[in-house]
Amino acid sequence: MPARLYVRLSTPAVIMPPDIIFRYGQAMLKKIQVRDLRLGMYVQEICGSWMEHPFWKKSFELAAEGDLHTLKTCGIREVWIDTGKGLDVEGEAVATSPEEEKQHVEQALQLAAQEEARPVTRVSLQQEMQRARAVLAQGKTAVISMFSEVRMGNAIKVGDAEPLVDEISNSISRNPEAFLNLARLKNADDYTYLHSVAVCGLMLALGKQLGLEGRTLKNAGVAGLLHDVGKALIPGEVLNKPGKLTDEEFTIIKDHPRKGWEILNTSGGADEIALDVCLHHHERVDGNGYPEKISGDKLTLFARMGAVCDVYDALTSNRCYKNGWEPAETLRKMAEWREGHFDERIFHAFVKTIGIYPTGTLVKLKSGRLAVVVEQTDKGLLTPVVKAFFSTKSNEPFFPQVIDLSKSPEAIANIEDPAKWGFDLKQITGV
Repeated sequence: MPARLYVRLSTPAVIMPPDIIFRYGQAMLKKIQVRDLRLGMYVQEICGSWMEHPFWKKSFELAAEGDLHTLKTCGIREVWIDTGKGLDVEGEAVATSPEEEKQHVEQALQLAAQEEARPVTRVSLQQEMQRARAVLAQGKTAVISMFSEVRMGNAIKVGDAEPLVDEISNSISRNPEAFLNLARLKNADDYTYLHSVAVCGLMLALGKQLGLEGRTLKNAGVAGLLHDVGKALIPGEVLNKPGKLTDEEFTIIKDHPRKGWEILNTSGGADEIALDVCLHHHERVDGNGYPEKISGDKLTLFARMGAVCDVYDALTSNRCYKNGWEPAETLRKMAEWREGHFDERIFHAFVKTIGIYPTGTLVKLKSGRLAVVVEQTDKGLLTPVVKAFFSTKSNEPFFPQVIDLSKSPEAIANIEDPAKWGFDLKQITGV
């Protein structure tokens, strides 16, 4: 584990990894096409979900031909390199700076913000939290039971999932932030089971945003709950391996969509939407996904929905080999990769579903106060409800104040990294 620099403040301590100081202090990062990679470069970050490649380290020197070949053939299109630690690009290769990329990503999110969202009538976050917690526990129990049946070679009863999906859908209708925020805060041990429940909730919330209703919406939720059932047949030592996967292990992991499809097809009772999402939630619109590498119009609406929901929950969750990203950081990474990876219309609808500043995001207000986003409003994606609790001017906490930015002259200046400030946002939000 790399050493960390601690800068002492009165309250709290600022924890600043050295690479962040290096990155912004000397600006040596460049985003390049994978085809322009060469041995001797230092890969700072791979532009894509960590589910798409076998590299478990975020940053590494590209020194092996095998690693170079893997990067160029696994479907990744772009990477960030650090020219202060390795070789630079050659000749006519085109590189993008962090500032240019940030501007491009924010423009993409602003475009989604300009599109009209569907109005939602909801109860307060506090009112729904207890019910959402009970539904989430019920969902975890159901998925554990389902995986156990699969491992014992028994058929699963797909119809038994419908009452649970109804409960999740009702919670999403009352207040989506309650259920979705609780589902995101899972630990590494619970990930395999709660991920299925979280994706179910995200599929339902996204489906409502897209105008789905009735039986179609319910089927989308069932598909989210069942999408990863193939992982029940993946050996635990591979599924939960904390280090870099071998090529053989990565191939085993990438077979879970097909295994899941076979399980559902054999069990009976699964409709075409569930079968489709199970088999195709790792496909991409540019054809670089798996297992069938289909693209374009061959990908259904539901497969495109599943791809977005699956990636978002995976990236925001703690895993055995990687801590999850913050919601706002995840959304911006997905916006960075969206071309070729996600359907543009579906991604925009997803942004409207969870907000440009998703619940749980630490933000700095223009007044200099720090606040955490606690709820979205139907007034716009730029004006959520936040809980302000810390002054950056006096460097001191104050009694928390809830502010509805849609009714206040206050506004968000930028997002902040909780690790930098040493905050436990769960204590602040009470989730």
